[in-house]
Amino acid sequence: MRRLLLALGVLALLGGIALVLTFRAAALPLTALPAFKAPVARGPDGMTLAALPTGSMLSGASFAYRGGSGGDRTFAMGGILVHHPRGDLLIDAGFGRNIDQHVAKSNFVVRQLATYTKGTPIVDQLAAAHIDVHQLMGVVVTHAHWDHTSGLDDMRGVPVLVQQKELDFIRSGDLATELVRGFGDLSYKVYGFPSGPYLGFEESYDVFGDGSVVIVSAGGHTPGSVIPFVTLPDGRRYAFVGDIVWQREGYEIPAERPWLARRLADKDDDRVRTVVVRLHMLKERFPDLIIVPAHDSRVWDTLPRLGR
Repeated sequence: MRRLLLALGVLALLGGIALVLTFRAAALPLTALPAFKAPVARGPDGMTLAALPTGSMLSGASFAYRGGSGGDRTFAMGGILVHHPRGDLLIDAGFGRNIDQHVAKSNFVVRQLATYTKGTPIVDQLAAAHIDVHQLMGVVVTHAHWDHTSGLDDMRGVPVLVQQKELDFIRSGDLATELVRGFGDLSYKVYGFPSGPYLGFEESYDVFGDGSVVIVSAGGHTPGSVIPFVTLPDGRRYAFVGDIVWQREGYEIPAERPWLARRLADKDDDRVRTVVVRLHMLKERFPDLIIVPAHDSRVWDTLPRLGR
């Protein structure tokens, strides 16, 4: 019995050491981008974008990327409004009016990790700017986790744009999608990727047909994760990468999340690594590309705001 207990103790110790080591700094190996021609399209006159912050959470940098340190950081929560002459498009929905109830009804992991501060829900920000949420042409969901979909509860009837893989994920019964699944049958609008490769990604969907908003399939974090690229009339190009990385160091180093964070958040580690390295290489090739992790407050603070 003593030998058994000793063996179990040694295994537990080794497991703990192995877990700690996954938090140590480690850069991902670089790989070349697939060959492609840089897109030259720009958004039409009058096109704009605005960040709509809806709250925040505290989390450690050590949990966001390998080698992270410095205590807690403020993680942004919100959505992005893209105004286009052919219609207004929202990217993610952030915290909704009922975020307290949403968290209270969520699984144990969410309840334990969600140390959050509420802001102004997107529907109320839009109303203050005299924008009718029901006039939106749709909400592009980068992925279906609770902190990106809570606001959909306030937008019943607005089309929710998802690729089929993510809708299947929502309907699969996975705990990670229990919140949005609990909203019932939202006005899902499934899109495909008929527009071919884009910036090194295998497939894309050119929403307006003018190159101003192009959604690429990313996968990894969830099966149907996507990255919308938005190009404004002045040539500024943004990549809204959702949770492929949580903080900008993820693509700058580039570094993946520690093992524990990956187990809680990601569905396909290898695919996430591929996309993280691809973002790093894109930034190397196009230094002016503005990569926006969904939860990096430092990046969000540089984005335009509605009404400014």
